[in-house]
Formats: sequence, structure tokens, C-alpha cells
Amino acid sequence: QVQLVESGGGLVQAGGSLRLSCAASGRTFSSYAMAWFRQAPGKEREIVAVISWSGSTTYYTDSVKGRFTISRDYAKNTVYLQMNSLKPEDTAVYYCATGGPPMRTEIRSEPYNYWGQGTQVTVSS
Repeated sequence: QVQLVESGGGLVQAGGSLRLSCAASGRTFSSYAMAWFRQAPGKEREIVAVISWSGSTTYYTDSVKGRFTISRDYAKNTVYLQMNSLKPEDTAVYYCATGGPPMRTEIRSEPYNYWGQGTQVTVSS
């Protein structure tokens, strides 16, 4: 049974940092992109960052460029999201996702068929 378990969320002041982790179990995802999405109250789920199956390509939504960094550890089957210079508008539930077409880097949510349960990130002003 595949499971994605996120951790690292919490409450932080504006300008602070958090590091999210998402550990996958049940199978390896070395041939699949891994992504972070987020959903704020009253808003649609949006892409935050994606890292390709090879790790050589990353994508960031404009609002987090220069502040967030996505990375992955193949040995641990884990993806990370380092979030620096956090802003109140970064407040949301953050979800990791993977699966879908192998060796494809997708920024839409629909292709991903494995999702974590989400972790709350709250940034106070």
C-alpha cells in the first residue's frame, strides 16, 4: 500500500523558515516527478514546486521563486520543500504528490495519483 506522509508544517512568523518533508512508502518513485501543492482557505489547490524524476529539472510557481527550494532523496524515497522568507500569503495546507505518467514533469494536479494527507503551514504577520 502506497503512503505519502508529510511532516514539518507549523506556525512561524513572517520572514521565518520551515522545511517540509514527504516520505513515500510502499513502492519507489525514482521514475516519477514529485511535487508540492498547497490550498489556502477558500482558494483552489495550486502548484508550488515540482522536481523531475531525474532531479535535474525543477519548477516553481512565481510567488515562491527565490524563496522555496524543492529537493529529493532517492535513497529515502523522500521529497523536501525548504521554505525561506515566509509570508502570510504562504499560509495553506501543503500536499505532496507523485505518480502519474513516468518520467513526465507535470504542474497540473490531475496527473498525480498519489497524495499525502497534507500539513498545515501558518505564517503570522
